[in-house]
Amino acid sequence: MPANNTLTYDVFVSDPTPQNVTGKQESTVGRVSTALKQAARLFSGVAVLMAAAPSRAQTSEKPTIVLVHGAFNESSSWEGVIRLLQADGYPVIAPANPLRGVKSDSSYLANLIDTIKGPVVLVGHSISGMMITNAATGKSNVKALVFVSALAPDTGETANDLLSKFPGGTSGSALGPPVSLGGGAHDLYVQQEKFPAQFSADVPAAKARIMAVTQRPIVDTAFGEPSGSPAWRSIPSWFIHGTGDKNLPVATVAFMAQRAGAKKVVEIKGASHLVMVSHPKETEKLIVEAASSVSSQQGAMGSSESETGQ
Repeated sequence: MPANNTLTYDVFVSDPTPQNVTGKQESTVGRVSTALKQAARLFSGVAVLMAAAPSRAQTSEKPTIVLVHGAFNESSSWEGVIRLLQADGYPVIAPANPLRGVKSDSSYLANLIDTIKGPVVLVGHSISGMMITNAATGKSNVKALVFVSALAPDTGETANDLLSKFPGGTSGSALGPPVSLGGGAHDLYVQQEKFPAQFSADVPAAKARIMAVTQRPIVDTAFGEPSGSPAWRSIPSWFIHGTGDKNLPVATVAFMAQRAGAKKVVEIKGASHLVMVSHPKETEKLIVEAASSVSSQQGAMGSSESETGQ
C-alpha cells in the first residue's frame, strides 16, 4: 500500500473525468453501458473513501472538549469558552456536574467519557479539578487535562487539605446557612449578596448577580472526601488561574502545577475565581493549546503507521 494510505485504480470508462479516482485515464475505451459506468464510479468512490478514512482519523480528528463546572456555578459558566471552541471547530460537552461527592461525581464523569468516541480533553473548574483527576485515571482516550482555577489533588488528599495548605482563601466566610439533606449531610450555597465580591469580582455586575441566583449547591461532605490515584501522573496537564482569586490562593496553584509537571501555567493578573467567565479568550486559548498537542500526537502516530506500512 502506498505511504499515503490511498489506493490507485485503473478504471476504464468513457467519461474522461471520473470522480474520486486517481490513476491512469484512457481517452477512448469504446462503448460502455450506463449501468457499467455507474457501477465503476460507485466502486472506485467507495474504495477511495475506505482507504482515506483511517488517515483522517489519525491526523485530523479534533478531540472532544469536556468542560466540567465546579461548586456554586453551572454549565452555562462556560458559555464564552464554548462559543470560541465551537468557532474553532471543536466538539464540546459541558455536562451538569452533580456535586454530590468526589467518588460519585468522578464515576459519573468517567461513564460519560466512555460514551465519547475519539480523543478527549478534560477541563475542570474549581473542585471539579478533583473529578477530572479521578475520572481520567485508566481512560486511554483522555489525552490532556486542563485545570481552570482548579484543585489537582494527589492520592488521599481532600479539598479541605488543599484549600487550607496556604493562606488566602476566604470562601468559607461567604457561605450561607447549610441546607440539611438528612443523615448529617448538608447542601452549601454562597450568600447571593456576597457572591460577586467573593467569586466574580471581574465579571460584569449584572451577570454576576444572575450567577448568584442560579448557583448549584455542593454537598458539604465532598470537601472532606479523599481523592484517588491522580490521572495527572500519566496525562499531561495545563493550568490557568487569576491572581485575584479569593478562593484558591496563588501559592496553592503553583504547588499543584509544579507537582503535576504542568506543560504550562497561565496566570492572569487580577482575575477572579471565575476566570473562564471573565477571560474566556485566554481560557480557550490554553484549552486549544492542549487540544493541539493531542492532535499533534495523533498525527505523529498516523505518520509512523504509514511509514511502517501498517
